[in-house]
Amino acid sequence: MGLQGRAAITGVADFKNERKYTGKRKFYTEQWAELTQLAITDAGLSKQDIDGLCCASIPESSMFAPATIAEYLGLRVNFAEMVDLGGASSVSMIWRAAAAIELGLCEAVVCAAPGLPIPSNPNPPRRDPTRLFGSVSANWGSPQTEFDVPYGNVAQNAGYALIAQRYAATYGYDERALAKIAADQRTNAQGNPNAVFYGQPITIDDVLQSKMIADPLHILEIVMPCAGGCAVVVVSDRLAKKCRHRPVHITGCGEHLTTRSVTYAEDMTVTPVGPAAASAFRMSGKSPRDIDVLEAYDCYTITVLLTIEDSGFCNKGEGIAFVNENDLTFAGSFPVNTHGGQLGAGQAAGMAGGMSQPVEGVRQIMGRAEGRQVPHCDTALVTGTGGIMSEQSAIILEGA
Repeated sequence: MGLQGRAAITGVADFKNERKYTGKRKFYTEQWAELTQLAITDAGLSKQDIDGLCCASIPESSMFAPATIAEYLGLRVNFAEMVDLGGASSVSMIWRAAAAIELGLCEAVVCAAPGLPIPSNPNPPRRDPTRLFGSVSANWGSPQTEFDVPYGNVAQNAGYALIAQRYAATYGYDERALAKIAADQRTNAQGNPNAVFYGQPITIDDVLQSKMIADPLHILEIVMPCAGGCAVVVVSDRLAKKCRHRPVHITGCGEHLTTRSVTYAEDMTVTPVGPAAASAFRMSGKSPRDIDVLEAYDCYTITVLLTIEDSGFCNKGEGIAFVNENDLTFAGSFPVNTHGGQLGAGQAAGMAGGMSQPVEGVRQIMGRAEGRQVPHCDTALVTGTGGIMSEQSAIILEGA
């Protein structure tokens, strides 16, 4: 049971990532419209073909986000889903779209993640001070309010630093290997004109000499927030035959959630991407040996290291040796995040950062990743990560 590979991504779109956005501010509904138009044009389809959508939350509506988007775009859809899995949302949108198509609910689903700044509100609501806690909930009744926040375990940097420290205590830690992940991905970003760090390569020493943010994580091991946005169109086999590019089929998927806070993790070095990737491999009939490119959610270098291990590319505790022994650039022995990832290309606001990995995986398999193309790329593993390594998803993409 599972996906049969009868749904494919045939069109993608993205906005240029920008650290200092100077363009026109747009509501998310406007960004949805633009990304949808770009993606369906890329696929060679029209708006009339679209009968499904997957989204994350939008600022314009605290409820009924899919209906708000459908109304604004003038769509009549047979399938609509709002996914709330943080950075795992985009990957999870795609497998849900594929499942809906295989069930016969719809034939063409747009999955989009806007991330450009929205217009300023002339009557802004009172600022919510709990937003400063990042992915940690400071709401009344939350266990994190009682057991995390009073002890300083807030936001993302502290949580991922705890994971890295625990990994170091359990398996040892080579800071140069972790820095190599950032440097190799920055090399990949030099082939991506849309990357915020395009034209700015770095070395391992640059990473290690950058500011320490939360020991052992340096600032160049942490994502750069930016403006951006991405979208994909997932369609049935029937529609894929009409499209202009090589169809990229979704042949396997997996999703796994454990805790929200690392405080409650049984083992901080074992992540939910393991069961998610295992499900995707089992469903697709593929194994780690079959993967031509890994597009892994990379909010921190430790996230990439643990994804490599837990997805089965090496044994537990052997990730550092694996990174040291392999070239992670698009021209190397084990290409990772060939667009630069979020470390090298930037993490667009909202859920848009997590959509950049599937978009890149699709471009690689279509053979459209100019300047960074992996030769003979037919199969990709794409992962998403939400919270503090607490909710993760995985999909296998294959060329027709």
